[in-house]
Amino acid sequence: MKRATLAMALLAGSGTALAATNSGPGCGVGAMIFEGQSGVAPHVLAATTNGTLGNQTFGMTSGTLGCDVDQPIDVAAADFLDKNMEKVARDMANGSGESLDALASLIGIEPQDRAHFQQVTHERFTAIFTGEQVRSGEVISALNNVMKQDPILARYAG
Repeated sequence: MKRATLAMALLAGSGTALAATNSGPGCGVGAMIFEGQSGVAPHVLAATTNGTLGNQTFGMTSGTLGCDVDQPIDVAAADFLDKNMEKVARDMANGSGESLDALASLIGIEPQDRAHFQQVTHERFTAIFTGEQVRSGEVISALNNVMKQDPILARYAG
């Protein structure tokens, strides 16, 4: 127990922890367990719980676990990318995956166009993820540009 308390104290004093939890843990089991609590510790624990269980993607695609897929796409997609950037990048590089499908769902890609979305984002991966330090807003902007250039995906572009 002392180790857990010490770890939380270190996290609470960490600028990285504060930056990572600035917008809260989003949705998922962790957010539900720590709902209504404020401060760094509950946010870190909620985010850690979500990361450990890997449940946010499921919540986004199924509309469960407190995940609101009805919020504006740019906000929802940016929030999702902030928390799942590596998973989305991996899936996009592979051309398929649960995180990429969740992103497609957040953007509003209809089920019949998702395979095409995965193919296009795979083919244009380097135009979307331009470097290791790319930010979610930059990814969304680049993704939007790629979608505008595709005749099927253009209707989903903002």
